[in-house]
Amino acid sequence: MHFKQKRGLKIIKKFWWILLVPVFLVIGLGIFIKVDAADAAEITDNYLRPIFGAKTIVWLEKVFYNFSDNVERLTYNNKIASDPQFEDQGLQFSSINIKTRLDLKTIPVDKNLTPVNNEGAWKNKPISLFPDEEVAAYTFVRPDPARPFAVVSVVQIDMKALRLGLVAGTKEPGGAVGKPGPGSIPKDIIESGKLVAAFDGGFQYRDGEYGMIVDNVSYLPLKNDTGTLVGFKNGTLRIVNYTGQEIGSDMIFVRQNCPILIENGSMAVLDSRNKNLWGRTLTSDTYTWRSGLGLNKNGNLLFAVGNNLTPATLAKALKMAGAQDAIQLDINPYWVRFNFFDSIGNGRYKSTTLNKSLQDGSKQYLSKYNKDFFYLYKK
Repeated sequence: MHFKQKRGLKIIKKFWWILLVPVFLVIGLGIFIKVDAADAAEITDNYLRPIFGAKTIVWLEKVFYNFSDNVERLTYNNKIASDPQFEDQGLQFSSINIKTRLDLKTIPVDKNLTPVNNEGAWKNKPISLFPDEEVAAYTFVRPDPARPFAVVSVVQIDMKALRLGLVAGTKEPGGAVGKPGPGSIPKDIIESGKLVAAFDGGFQYRDGEYGMIVDNVSYLPLKNDTGTLVGFKNGTLRIVNYTGQEIGSDMIFVRQNCPILIENGSMAVLDSRNKNLWGRTLTSDTYTWRSGLGLNKNGNLLFAVGNNLTPATLAKALKMAGAQDAIQLDINPYWVRFNFFDSIGNGRYKSTTLNKSLQDGSKQYLSKYNKDFFYLYKK
């Protein structure tokens, strides 16, 4: 054996424990996520990232999530996928005949997949504030034939009946630059009894520094080549690829997050420009929980959330549901959320998550939350 080889073996033997550090971190991260997602998220963000650096932790998360995805692919073995176990089992729209502006055409199942009961069929989400209208519906789709278990829940919202608001978190995204937000839904909205739903916003400051403006307060400046949701005073919404263009003086909020997924009906996430932009991060080919927001041709809002997704398959799910334009929102198991609210009087609400797999963010949305989020209310 050559001298250099012997020396190399001695170094490896001496410092073998260093090589095991990433392995132990991945195992530890996996246990935390499976056993206690809340503690896992807090410990990862507040302790591990400062010690090991954001890039190392993102890489470790990628290793863990992709390993979990591969295990699921190996063990799935042609089983029939299950629906997302929606908390509120609504009515099939075809069985009721009341006013709606929603696009309720059944979404075709990919020909390479064995259909699952109710897949692609919209169901009514009863909203007590609208007893004679259908203003919300949900369904589920599967965008990845190679992963029949990757089920995406989709909510469709009538934006002529509801308004969308945005709240900056007490810490994210502007706290790092001295711009903390209120962290809770406005008191007048809560006390009015008109709150309908709330769901997750964008990435943390450290994961992209994506822009955010609410009520003329700029929490972070806008960035070019970024998917951007704009809300206007008349309640309309737009999703654009921001490149420095004029957004409009009548806007009331702007939130950016990652390269745009769908633009004017095209899968922008797949074009060479945006593929290069996604390539700057390690999360573009990580199979994990993801959420996204889209607008269909009628201006209805589409929220999608599911596990074992990349940006491309998230985009495909939104496009299947009718999105003409779409952006990604937050990712990973603890941060993707969607809560429905039903007033019980005096500013108090009953709340349910969209499905049983999602974290319940209702208490944080109604009191104080460190991350930004959106809320829906009756206008």
